[in-house]
Order: sequence, then structure tokens, then C-alpha cells
Amino acid sequence: MNKTFDLDSVTAPVNIASGLPNAHYTDPAVFEEEKHAVLFANWAGVGFAKDVPQVGDVKPISFLGMPLLLVRDRDGSLGVFQNTCRHRGMILVAEQRNIAGAIRCPYHSWCYALNGDLRATPHVGGPGQNTHADVNQKDLGLIRVNSYVWNDVVFVNVDGTAPPFEELHSELLERWKEFDQPMHHGGTVSGFALDVATNWKLAVENYCESYHLPWVHPGLNSYSRLEDHYNIIQPGLYSGQGTHVYRQLKSDDGRMMPDFAGLSDKWDTAGEYVAVYPNVLLGVQRDHTFAIVLEPVSLEQTVEHVAIYYAVSEEASPELDPLRAANAAQWKGVFEEDIFVVEGMQKGRHGVLFDGGRFSPEMDGPTHNFHHWVATQVMKGRTVSS
Repeated sequence: MNKTFDLDSVTAPVNIASGLPNAHYTDPAVFEEEKHAVLFANWAGVGFAKDVPQVGDVKPISFLGMPLLLVRDRDGSLGVFQNTCRHRGMILVAEQRNIAGAIRCPYHSWCYALNGDLRATPHVGGPGQNTHADVNQKDLGLIRVNSYVWNDVVFVNVDGTAPPFEELHSELLERWKEFDQPMHHGGTVSGFALDVATNWKLAVENYCESYHLPWVHPGLNSYSRLEDHYNIIQPGLYSGQGTHVYRQLKSDDGRMMPDFAGLSDKWDTAGEYVAVYPNVLLGVQRDHTFAIVLEPVSLEQTVEHVAIYYAVSEEASPELDPLRAANAAQWKGVFEEDIFVVEGMQKGRHGVLFDGGRFSPEMDGPTHNFHHWVATQVMKGRTVSS
């Protein structure tokens, strides 16, 4: 197969373009190619800052097989390191916990500070000799991975080649600048994960568009209809949809979640939902936001990690716990309605005669924008490797 030719057809204008070829959903070699050219070469989401709230909190994660470690440093900043000892490559931290002192390798007890600096190398120069002239501790700190936290999502750029996050996404940061204020995770009930038998890209594609609402989300479509939505497209960066008729959830006694402070009139009725390429799905409304980090476990398996945030904390508003629970249940129901779609598309991609499909020029612009971006990243990676 001439994959480059096929990808040229993907980058054509939306009215004549084809979708990504089947190989991008079913071929292990292409999955490996996308791992480096699409996911490692760009700002990908790997977790949430809420999971390491206190100084010394550490959380190990695996990102496409690469062991990473989220660490809350003594200055309050969040760092991401390769979870690998610089001595013999041992995994440093096996489970989420708080580290009172140093990050200690369980193999030979090399110890690292929370900022990644190597602090101790016991017996490295022989019994009782903890230094050696040829082992320079300053050169052997943990390998730091470029990271950035926005909307509580921890983004990383593994290969270090992407522009600074705040520069690359300046337009989106400006678009949603009103939400740049304290947000509080809604607690245990407001975080959940969905294990889906699909390639991660299909979850992005489905989230981008509102075209499927009448048939897949009839409950949501009953008050936020297809015709109430608009496309959001920023070439090469993100895409999604918005609604003009966001409806706040009310309890039986008329309570609603408090709004975020200082929002403009637009957000009285609007909600916006965008996929930040490659693998983060975000939603903002007047009274809560949510983030979904897509974990590409394998070629045909994805875990959707969901977290919901509010303007007030659980501790400050326990009377609103039933609303938080109801809101989380409502969103979980919506996201679960999409599972049969993304799993069905994954099965359909094994139809060897399928040619990648076509796009509705009016309805599928956000999805085409994502296909176009993936294709350009893969072609860029092929150019670099050749």
C-alpha cells in the first residue's frame, strides 16, 4: 500500500477528502508509527494534576509503554520524569503514594530529590564509599519530560520538539481565558474511567462532531438539538462543537451549582466541547468543566479517564454533593452512549474494502480537521525518518 498517496487524499479539502486509511486503526506498524510521530512529538495528555495534590505525592503512569512519574515538588510545581533509575534502569516507583524524603530506587538505593536531582549513591565507590570520581551526580538526575498543566490536565511532549504549550495553544487559551480561575475537582464521584475496545482516534473523531446527536444521544438532543450546535475548527490544533442552549442541572429543591466568577453573557447559555490534539477532550460550561484524557492502551483498546470540576470545592459546599453526583451520572450516561459507536467503527475498520470514508462538508468539518492533522503529523514523521 502506498500510504503516502493515501494520506495525500486525507489532506484534500473536506468536500473531496477521504478519511484515514484502515491501517491507521488496525495495523500494529502504523500504531507504532503514530506513537512517535503523533503522540510523542506533540503535547499529549497523560493525567490530572489533582492526583498529586500534596508535596511529595508521586503517581506512576504508563504512556504507550513508557514509564512516567508525576511528582509534586516542594515548591508546589508538578514535574514529570521518566520513572527509571539512571543506574541500571530499574522502575523507581510502582504505586501512587506520598514520599516523605527522597525517591529511592528499590534496587541499589540511589536516591533522587523531588526535583529529580540525584542526591545519594550508596557504596558506588565500594563498601562504605558513597561517591566515585567517575560518577558525577550532577549529570545523573532523573530524565525530565517537558510538561505543562492546563485545566488540570498534565500535558507532556516526550520528544521535546513541540513549541511551548502556551505559544502553540495561545488562541485556545485566549478563547477560554474566562475559565482561567480556581477549579475544584468534584471528588470521588466526579472521576471515572471507561474501558473501550477502539482505537483512540475514533474517540476523538466522535467527540468532535454533533452530527450524531439525534440518533446516539436522543435525551441530550431533546433540549440541545442538532440545530442548536456550531462547529469549532482551529486548523492543526483543535476542533469540536458548541451549543447555544446549555441547560444547567437543577435539584428537586431548585439548587444549581454556582457559576464560575466573572463570565461574560455568552456563557449564560453556551457550552463548548473541543478535542485538543492529539488525545485530550475538554468541555466548558458556566457551572462546571470536564476533561477526558484518552489513554491509548493498544491498537484497539482505549481508556477514557474523565474528571469533572466546579467553581466551589466539596469541602466548602457539602450541600451540593447530590448535584455533583447527578451531574456525573448524567455525563457518564452520555459518554457511555458513545461506546457502541466507537467500538462499532473499530469493527468496521476491519472491512478491507472500506476506503476511509467521506465527510459531510457541513457537518464533519471538525472531524476532517483532526484527520488532516494526523495525516500531516505522520507525513512529517516519515520525512524526518527518511
